[in-house]
Amino acid sequence: MVTAGITAVDVRRSFGGVHAVRGVTLEAPVGAVTGLVGPNGAGKTTLLLMLASLLAPDGGSIRIADIDPVADPAAARSRLGWMPDALGAWPSLTVRETLAITARLYDLDRAAAARRAEELLDEVGLRELADAHARVLSRGQKQRLGLARALVHDPSVLLLDEPASGLDPQARIDLRGLLRRFAAAGKTVLISSHILSELEEVVDDAVFLIDGATVSAERVAEAARRSRTWRVRVAGRDATAAVMQVADALGLDVARVPVDRRDILIPFASEDDAARGLNTLVAAGVAVAEFSAATGLLEHTFLDLGSSDGARS
Repeated sequence: MVTAGITAVDVRRSFGGVHAVRGVTLEAPVGAVTGLVGPNGAGKTTLLLMLASLLAPDGGSIRIADIDPVADPAAARSRLGWMPDALGAWPSLTVRETLAITARLYDLDRAAAARRAEELLDEVGLRELADAHARVLSRGQKQRLGLARALVHDPSVLLLDEPASGLDPQARIDLRGLLRRFAAAGKTVLISSHILSELEEVVDDAVFLIDGATVSAERVAEAARRSRTWRVRVAGRDATAAVMQVADALGLDVARVPVDRRDILIPFASEDDAARGLNTLVAAGVAVAEFSAATGLLEHTFLDLGSSDGARS
C-alpha cells in the first residue's frame, strides 16, 4: 500500500555554479495537503520541476506514487497533475477547447474528453467563460484554467506552484475547499505559495526550504515554539487608552508594551501561556473584544527560520 504520494531523498540540482537545490528530503503523504514554504530563490520551483519529471536531478532519488520519474517519466506523469506558476495556454483556443484537447493528450477518447471538460468547467468555476479564448483571461482566470488542466486525467498526485496567485478572495476560498476535498478523496497535494495565510488554512503539514535545502524537523519545531506576539483589542476603548489596564492585569511594564493602531501587542511563550493570559484579562474585568495571534504559525516559523543563522539543516 502506498502511504507516501511523493518522496524525495537528498535531491540536488545545479545550474553551472548556482546550486539551486542542494539537499532536499521530504515526504508528502497520501490523503493530505503539504505546503512547500521558502523565500524567493530557495529552490521551490526547481524542486517542483524535478518532481514533475520536467527536470532531471543531479543526485538523490524521487518517487511519485512509488514510481521513479527519471526512469519512467511517462508512468509518473500519468499519475500526477502539474500546475506551474504561469499558464502556458494556447491563446487561440477557448477554455472548453483547451480542456478537451488536454484530455485527449492524456489518451481520453473524444467523447470522454468532452465530458471531462464539462465537469471541470463547473469544478473550477469557469462555466461562464467556457467559450472565451485563453488570451482574454485575467491572471486569476488563467490560474483556474491551469488547475483544471492539471486535473483533467484525475491524477493521484498534484503539484501546484502558486495556485492562489491572482485569485480574488472568493476564488481563494473555493480553492481551499477543492484542495481539502482532493485530500479527503485520497490524493496527495503538494502546494507552493508565498501567501502563508492561505497555506495556514489548508495544509496538514509544511516543508521549509532555505537556500536550496530542507530545514530539519527539529529546527522547525524549535522555531514554532519561539515566543509569538498576540493582538489584544479592548471593547469600546482606544488601544492607547487601554494599554495601562492590560499591562497592569498581566503584570507587565506598560512602557514596554507596544501598541499597533487599535491593538495592544503582547508576547506569549506558548499557546498555553496565551490562554492563561486571556483568562487573566477576563478575570481582571478587561472587556476583551479580540484576542488573536499576530501571525499564523506558518508565518511565525518561516520568519524565525529566515532570521536565524541556524536555519539550515
